[in-house]
Amino acid sequence: MASGRVARLVGAIEGGGTKFICAVGDSRGAVLERVVVPTTDPASTLGECLRFFEAAATRHGPVQALGIACFGPLQLRVDARDYGHLLATPKPGWSGADVVAPFRAGLRVPVALDTDVAAAARGELALGAGRGSASLAYVTVGTGIGGAVTPVVPGVHALHAEMGHLPVRRDARDAAFAGTCPFHGDCLEGLASGPAILARWGMPLSALPSGHEGREIIGGYIGQLAAAIALLHSPEVLVVGGGVVSDPQLLPQVREAALACLGGYLPYLRDAAAMDAFIRAPGLEGDSAITGALLMAADALDARRIPS
Repeated sequence: MASGRVARLVGAIEGGGTKFICAVGDSRGAVLERVVVPTTDPASTLGECLRFFEAAATRHGPVQALGIACFGPLQLRVDARDYGHLLATPKPGWSGADVVAPFRAGLRVPVALDTDVAAAARGELALGAGRGSASLAYVTVGTGIGGAVTPVVPGVHALHAEMGHLPVRRDARDAAFAGTCPFHGDCLEGLASGPAILARWGMPLSALPSGHEGREIIGGYIGQLAAAIALLHSPEVLVVGGGVVSDPQLLPQVREAALACLGGYLPYLRDAAAMDAFIRAPGLEGDSAITGALLMAADALDARRIPS
């Protein structure tokens, strides 16, 4: 548990491209109850989430604040007219959706918003694989690919990082695949996300036979991102999670590729043992983002600075 904070009842939402996870928990990050809501259209999905919190209030009491960790891109600039809205997204029907207003109106509590990957980074740094570290980067590889570094230095546009849309060096064995990103084609997300893997091989990575070159190809792309994060941000720990990385054979490929990309340049990442310690699986398993969202809600309750 995080120290120095009295437990209070808060809510959390992890909004993803295939499902929304809603939870009631305490302000130290412990989950009391949760539900999974399939991601359909915004009105149906968000309405179902709101009904969960209304029903949960009869069992636990009303939440005092809510943290929302949502897929993006999101408008996070609090003085913007479209604060809390999704920007242009490949998820059909979700561009322009307001993910904050329904909960402010329905629950009448402070609401904190960030990306799902930023919340996961927060959760892993506080209570997971990065506990005790000074800084952490988190990468998720699933329906999309995203990344975040914490602590965060906000950019001038208050727009979160979009690491999944970085260009990568193509693997020669993968030259015929055009990529699935509707914006860039063969950016990282277009080549290594879950949908890209399905489009290329017709099955998830974990279903490919042992020794299939697909793991080395995908691991090589994610390894390039890991090397770039190390060079750009120099975090103490890099956590790689998401559905694609649930294949236990992938993470070693990512570490090997990152080590090759860096070529011995960074003095603290010059051998396999150092890379094993640097690139880690999530310590909170599937609860990284929902835990981070509970901690965000606690911060909103403490500060009460989220605009009404």
